[in-house]
Amino acid sequence: MRRILFLAWRYVAYHRGKTAILTAALTLTTILPLSAHLLIDRYGESLIARAQATPLVLGAKGNRFDLVLKALYFSPASVDPVYMSEVDSIRESELGEPIPLHLRFTARKRPLVGTTLEYFEFRALSLRNGALPTVLGQAVLGSKIAAELEKDVGSSLFSDQQTLYDITKTYPLKMSIVGVLKESGTPDDEAVFVDIKTAWIIEGIMHGHQDVTTVQDESVILGRDNDTVVANASIVQYHEVTPENVDSFHTHSASDELPVTAIIVVPSDLKSGTLLKARYNLSESQRMLVPLEVVEELMHLVFRIKRFFDANFALILVSTGLFIALVVLLSHRLRKREMETMHKIGCSRLTVFWLQAAELAIVLTMSLAVSVTLSLVVVSMAPHIMRLK
Repeated sequence: MRRILFLAWRYVAYHRGKTAILTAALTLTTILPLSAHLLIDRYGESLIARAQATPLVLGAKGNRFDLVLKALYFSPASVDPVYMSEVDSIRESELGEPIPLHLRFTARKRPLVGTTLEYFEFRALSLRNGALPTVLGQAVLGSKIAAELEKDVGSSLFSDQQTLYDITKTYPLKMSIVGVLKESGTPDDEAVFVDIKTAWIIEGIMHGHQDVTTVQDESVILGRDNDTVVANASIVQYHEVTPENVDSFHTHSASDELPVTAIIVVPSDLKSGTLLKARYNLSESQRMLVPLEVVEELMHLVFRIKRFFDANFALILVSTGLFIALVVLLSHRLRKREMETMHKIGCSRLTVFWLQAAELAIVLTMSLAVSVTLSLVVVSMAPHIMRLK
């Protein structure tokens, strides 16, 4: 058999053009379904794992897939906000621990996550170096974004400006990087984390500005009434939090009116989780979701679509098989004199058959190896490709 394989390999190596065309045709046939299968398996497992680790998610009524994927994977989907009053209500009920998430903004096109220190404990995130954000304007980077941006503790990062030409909007906030997280193999590796109050500064709800009681330019003062001073929009606002101005940052909204994108809720026990779901699922404006149920429903839809593509792939595979059979038959006719020579020197018909089968097996093996390699490259590059889009 080794001699047959040697002869087959010499034939394949000699006819490079024919071999390259057959290998390319087979590779193009298999790479798309193989890549899709690997991508679905990889991201399906990671989706399920993160959903299993997240008991409940509270958010505004709307598309449940958008809400869960936003809370779990920081997707760019737009969802209506809920408010800190719900965080206070859950905490006061003692039915669970609420973890607010503010997910409206980005920094260098990466998700900017405003949250509390409880989030890091909940996700079991640990620091590679530095500290967690405990002061306004501080940020902690996931391991991947820190490497990609070449940022470390002591450097700074600006939030992305949402509207370029609207001067009534707030300017990007310069944030100081105080920590870098260890790699966790989750979306947290590609996010920027700040205290939720810092996210409110970026949104313009919380701001700091020069002391209006000591300002020298009277043109910015609209009026004075006893101890109250009213200033116009031209008052200088700070776009970086420093030790000198941190005490000047404040909000004019009530604490229970401050917006958050979603709230992760860790119930105290099974009964508490059931009570929380019952309470919020009767609400007209909020809903409490079980992420695992939503992700499993999403994956069910994905697998239904995948079955359609699998059927299409089966048809393509049949047509490719017929194409290969045609090539083999034509090749056999073209090689008729060669086969007659082999018979004359003592080769049996079975030997000739195994020789052609070995040639085909070598081509199939080469195309499969190329297809698997390219599919693995596509899977590894998928996060970067999706980010560019």
